[in-house]
Amino acid sequence: MSIEDNLTTASSAIHEPLAPAECPALEAEVRRRRTFAIISHPDAGKTTLTEKMLLYAGCINEAGAVRGRKSQRAATSDFMEMERQRGISISSTVLSFEFRGMRVNLLDTPGHQDFSDDTYRTLTAADCAVMVIDSAKGVEAQTRKLFQVCAACKIPILTFINKMDRPGRDPLDLIAEVEQVLGMEAIPLNWPVGRATDFNGVFDRRSRQVLVFQSVPRGSMVVPTESTPIDSEAPNNVRAPDWNRLHEDVELLESAGTPFDHDRFLRAELTPVFFGSGLTNFGIEPFLDAFVELCPHPRARPSDQGDIEPNVPHFAGYVFKIQANLDARHRDRVAYVRICAGRFVRGMEVTNARTGEQVALRRALRLFAQERETLEEAYPGDIVGLINPGEFRLGDTLCAGKLLRYAPLPQFPPERFAVIRCPDTARRKQFTKGLEQLVEEGVVELLTDVDALGREPILAAMGQLQFDVVQFRLESEYGAKSQLNWLPQKIARWLIGHKDDIAAYSPPAGSRKLVDRAGQTVVLFEDTWALDYWAKQHPKLQFATAPA
Repeated sequence: MSIEDNLTTASSAIHEPLAPAECPALEAEVRRRRTFAIISHPDAGKTTLTEKMLLYAGCINEAGAVRGRKSQRAATSDFMEMERQRGISISSTVLSFEFRGMRVNLLDTPGHQDFSDDTYRTLTAADCAVMVIDSAKGVEAQTRKLFQVCAACKIPILTFINKMDRPGRDPLDLIAEVEQVLGMEAIPLNWPVGRATDFNGVFDRRSRQVLVFQSVPRGSMVVPTESTPIDSEAPNNVRAPDWNRLHEDVELLESAGTPFDHDRFLRAELTPVFFGSGLTNFGIEPFLDAFVELCPHPRARPSDQGDIEPNVPHFAGYVFKIQANLDARHRDRVAYVRICAGRFVRGMEVTNARTGEQVALRRALRLFAQERETLEEAYPGDIVGLINPGEFRLGDTLCAGKLLRYAPLPQFPPERFAVIRCPDTARRKQFTKGLEQLVEEGVVELLTDVDALGREPILAAMGQLQFDVVQFRLESEYGAKSQLNWLPQKIARWLIGHKDDIAAYSPPAGSRKLVDRAGQTVVLFEDTWALDYWAKQHPKLQFATAPA
């Protein structure tokens, strides 16, 4: 039976409506979910902030370090060996935990632009984003790009200005830059007390309480906090100049600032701003308290059947990430599924909208970075890990009710290309298996020159680090060393048009005609001049930045 026949059969056999269900238990579970992603430019302190959130949620007893002393344990969200060696996030991580009666699903994303594909895919699974900004550097390049993705998806954003314990820019200047660069109003909901080494508290504008913090060794534990009304005398550990300056800043904010409007925040028209230090834990707890209050619960998501509410009677979700060797002892692949609607129950049968096939979801996991446990049920907003022996691909929609497809995952054209080879013929089998699984994850794209002898695999990616990850993981996880030969081309375009016109297209000198894993034709060009020239020579063909 063809895929089309499967889809027709599955669709005709299911007649349930997509109307919301009247189920108080389901509605209650939806309303207590908070699913968000943390985004930032590299080194803004995103992973440190993630670790401190886990500390305050009671998930860990002592916060780890991204870099530092050998006696300090590694950050929970950076579990891959390469992440620990380089001190950067390479792959998105899911951390699910309880906080203040809420089920929080935290998606820690890579900050480096070379891993933008993974970050963009992960952002589609979030209902909200926390944008971390370095107080000394302000809004940096990668932050702008990630903000644009959030804006396009209408994802509400909370802003956390980090590293207030270090010399940095004036908070008013930072607020102005957020508004100017990102094009949305920035409303501070708290304000720093002191600057740099004198930073020791924040003023909560809504409760009008000043929260003064006490240091703990290396910020590894929850900090003691003292609450003081702003109209009272300065606390003993706050300098008089800092107390006076706080009153001046607050007076200015209240006379000239815009009041916070929660509905406008949900429409992604403004961002609430918080100040603190992930290193010292100052400001972490009030930020988390405000987050669970402000962050939206799961809402309707677009599909080819219209917007689907989370409380419809049948399960639906989609695969936004695939990870091989999450645990080296298991040597398996895990598909990360964002639940968008209905109730998930382990063992249930669903339809894969891409193939039309029925799949029984017997091996389901709740994820906490590298750790995992068997999961029996889950609700909209949750991230479920499904053991994936090859049935699922990135972007697959899984549904138990009426057949539907959620909006496709974003795709961006690669900019670097290389032929990859395995010099040790005895490890060819491991090399092939490892490369297949890494490509399935979306770490890199795999292209093939069907006219070349041997059809050596050609890797395509956005940046150098993605190739480094492939080579590192091939050797460390599959025992297969590899060699790269760089190609001179810098631009990839997919040919869209009639199959005869595509087949007749002959690549000019300096370009290459390849096919991707789905069999679609891709042309590599050395520069934009060559692309523009040959596109004009073939008006019947569309040179697209992503496959059809």
